[in-house]
Amino acid sequence: MRTYQILTDSSCDMTQQMADALELVAVPLTVNYQGKEYPNYLDGRALDTAAFYHGLRSGEMTSTSAVNPATWKAAAEAVFRQGQDVLILAFSSGLSTTFNAAFIASQELLEEYPERKIYVVDTLCASMGQGLLCYHVAQKRLEGATLEEARDYAEANKLHLCHWFTVDDLMFLKRGGRISGATAVMGSLLQIKPVMHVDNDGHLVPVSKARGRRASIQALAAKVGETAIEPEKQVMFISHGDCLEDAAYLAGLLRERYHVPRVEINYVGPVIGSHSGPGTLALFFLGTQR
Repeated sequence: MRTYQILTDSSCDMTQQMADALELVAVPLTVNYQGKEYPNYLDGRALDTAAFYHGLRSGEMTSTSAVNPATWKAAAEAVFRQGQDVLILAFSSGLSTTFNAAFIASQELLEEYPERKIYVVDTLCASMGQGLLCYHVAQKRLEGATLEEARDYAEANKLHLCHWFTVDDLMFLKRGGRISGATAVMGSLLQIKPVMHVDNDGHLVPVSKARGRRASIQALAAKVGETAIEPEKQVMFISHGDCLEDAAYLAGLLRERYHVPRVEINYVGPVIGSHSGPGTLALFFLGTQR
């Protein structure tokens, strides 16, 4: 029997089947959509992800809420009551208050349960980058890593978790304050697609530009050749904002160019998708640096 439970949050964008197979528990963030609040469960049972993207394309406005301390506390306390300790792998503090809420909850729990252990890691990751870090930490647990060893692995490797994104609709980045209105309009007219990554502080930042969608996808694949550690031995993750064909094209490039043996594809969930929009495409892998 395992002695600790790994908790994360739904911005990891894994499928529920993946989380179940790895024995991970994902605490849901919240999406406000069509005037209602929905918990962002990995299986989409409260808000269907495809329907959500259809709504975004139709002009629906959305907003999101981080996991609060009370929710983290309830999730971790349930694990404590089963006689297990807790490792929380939380959404980047550079993009959300979710990590801070988890840390507050952990301090309260340690006062109430001094015999138990709880560690909180600021993954500085997002979407399936967070999911891929969770995947690797869960693999370590399956191999017999202790709670402290799993925590240390997460801390040592989180800045090797490369995140590369492109988006199809610049207006969503404009709405989120990532680019100016003039840049969004001009970029849209010229079919300029930004290539972005999550930096060492956990912030989403533009790095370069590509002319056209296909070129931007090829630019993501090229990043594997620049920094990936033994890509022929890696599992890589791709998340997409309701653009499965583009995700499949990117996966094909990874297999053809770098002989990547396994590529997992899933949606960018509603929490991150609210800010990145339909047509977002993201690639995640382990590299020498972000």
